[in-house]
Amino acid sequence: MKSILYALTALAVFGLALWAYQENYRTQQVLKETQTLQKQIGAAQARLTVLNAEWAYLNRPDRLRELADLNFERLGLLPLRAEQFGRADRIAYGEDPDLPIVDPIELQAITDVQALGEVQIP
Repeated sequence: MKSILYALTALAVFGLALWAYQENYRTQQVLKETQTLQKQIGAAQARLTVLNAEWAYLNRPDRLRELADLNFERLGLLPLRAEQFGRADRIAYGEDPDLPIVDPIELQAITDVQALGEVQIP
């Protein structure tokens, strides 16, 4: 009986050792993948920084002004002036239509504050 117990215990230990060995290699693989992803993220952030710098360089106001001057005949772009903008008080808003009251409700206003204390709710 003891020999069967020893054999089962040895098999359990071997099984657990095999499982731990496999989990160790899986963990190492996941760590390598994580490092690869982190490197890719860093490279993407560097590319994004370069693209933002290039975008800022291409959108310089003096460069855009020169491009507008060079292509004036084709595009007809003119510089903005303050007179081109309207004022908010000159905007014509449409009037709200008065909607008919379909089911009126009669309300009785209580104007006396003391009367509020005397009102009992059934």
